[in-house]
Amino acid sequence: MTPRPVYLYVFDELPDWETGHATAHINAPMWQREPGRYGVRTVGATTDPVTTMGGTRIVPDMTLDQVTADEAAMLILPGGFSYEAESTPHDAVMAKVAELMAAGTPVAAICGAIFGLARAGLLDEVDHTGAAKEYLAMTGYVGGEHYRDELAVTDRGVITAGPTEPVAFARHIFAALDLYEPEILDAWYGLYSTGDPAYFGVLDAAS
Repeated sequence: MTPRPVYLYVFDELPDWETGHATAHINAPMWQREPGRYGVRTVGATTDPVTTMGGTRIVPDMTLDQVTADEAAMLILPGGFSYEAESTPHDAVMAKVAELMAAGTPVAAICGAIFGLARAGLLDEVDHTGAAKEYLAMTGYVGGEHYRDELAVTDRGVITAGPTEPVAFARHIFAALDLYEPEILDAWYGLYSTGDPAYFGVLDAAS
């Protein structure tokens, strides 16, 4: 089986912690409904190396123009302060997001990436969450009525989560990808959100 790509958008100073739960478990076969169905590939505006906020150096596997809706399982966008800049480096990825959304390909954004989506007009008719309603209002977007005060939200194939919710973000990503059986997904989320070892028992039994 050739893994279907889940693309992780990478760029300088991306916050490492926001997507780590999601990407690690997408690549790890344990507990999955169909191991090997997906594989994470990094994608950048160019293939020049980038350095994360944590100092990890990443060489993108490919460029955004190589991502197509027919083969992509999902595009994941980490957050970061650079989405707020007047001269944002993320115009190309926003254009790609619009293309994927139009084709019905899932897109997942967390933290500052949601600011970018809002500013690009991509959340005007989609239920979403983020760091705060007031923060997204700074973009001037007209989708404020669709803001939901929740840890993470999925609507019309668009997943959003606040900056402190990488576990809830991952849970919604896994659900959209149908990565785990429902009871495994619930146990995974319970373990990583509470630390209760009882949830590990459920996962261990499924190994």
